Amino acid sequence: MQHLILDLNRIIYNQLNPEATTTLIFIGGIHGNEPAGIYGLQKVIKSIRENDIQLRCNFYALAGNLNAIQKNIRYETSDLNRLWTRENIQKIKSKTTFGSQEEKEQSELYNCIENILNSHTGTFIFIDLHTTSAETIPFVTISDSLLNRQFVSNFKLPIILGIEEYLDGPLLTYINEFGHIALGFEAGQHEDPKAVENCEAFIWQTLLASNAVDKRNIEHREFYKQTLSKDSLSTDFYEISDRYHLKKGEHFTMNAGFKNFDSVKKSQKLATSNEEAIKASVSGKIFMPLYQSQGDDGFFIITKISVFWLQLSSVFRKLKLHHILRVLPGVQQDKKNANALFVNPKIAAFLTTKIFHLFGYRKKVIKTGVWYFIKRD
Repeated sequence: MQHLILDLNRIIYNQLNPEATTTLIFIGGIHGNEPAGIYGLQKVIKSIRENDIQLRCNFYALAGNLNAIQKNIRYETSDLNRLWTRENIQKIKSKTTFGSQEEKEQSELYNCIENILNSHTGTFIFIDLHTTSAETIPFVTISDSLLNRQFVSNFKLPIILGIEEYLDGPLLTYINEFGHIALGFEAGQHEDPKAVENCEAFIWQTLLASNAVDKRNIEHREFYKQTLSKDSLSTDFYEISDRYHLKKGEHFTMNAGFKNFDSVKKSQKLATSNEEAIKASVSGKIFMPLYQSQGDDGFFIITKISVFWLQLSSVFRKLKLHHILRVLPGVQQDKKNANALFVNPKIAAFLTTKIFHLFGYRKKVIKTGVWYFIKRD
């Protein structure tokens, strides 16, 4: 795959429609060594221009880490997709000089997104385009909100729920906290030319799903539809059951040959760390095994979520039964955030985190040792 991308602007392209009630924001290259999203956007933009397609939405194509994209590296000093915490946002909002290239990139991207949000009303849909270091079929990651579930049902792809609980500061988690629809699309392996085709196909399918374009205006529509579905698993939902997090200075080597969604068994050797074997703690499917020098996540293990659990959680959330949790001993509402709970770890362990998930909360551990749960919907 070609990697040379020069003279790229933060806003690669936009098309505005004053009558639109939906705004689509696509972001490519938040990791600089993942150019497929940029190439996919460029191909779609070329088709829009050549065929003079007038979209029924506001459409933005944004570049993530411009410096890292040009250098074909994941990041310079820090991962741009791990900086989106409220604390970091407050810091960069008051800064005029920056301590790192990623701080500068984040400030520019934040201001760009803020300007878009302040310029339009209605529904906002964010799509973050990625690739992986291991070979993979295309899949989608979402924070488990009902809005996200509803929109992602338009795609016949595997869906991973709740990965944001295991990552510090991803952009889409920050976006989700404001109630917007936000999806991460993983198109394939970094170097695989098919990843560009998958990005292109997913962008067109997103435009169709949001009623932003007439299907008759899309050349090769059936080809794009088949591009994503031919190698995919069924549309199943998965959750993270285990994560191996790399410590600073750790010498980690993933066992060769793993592909995303390969089945693994409990106690199976998956990697080596400082010459010691790392084994699977549970049976499931390997997810995003690390085959690159940069990154903090060695691998995840995912397991399938039952249809019954998904339906039950939808009912609980629509009926707003989450108030039940607030009357339990050891559970207190955050006075500064009506959608957040402080939970005594002993209570949380008794109920299990999955119960909080059922009512629509995701977990965040804070320094005092108290668990902090934030409502996704």
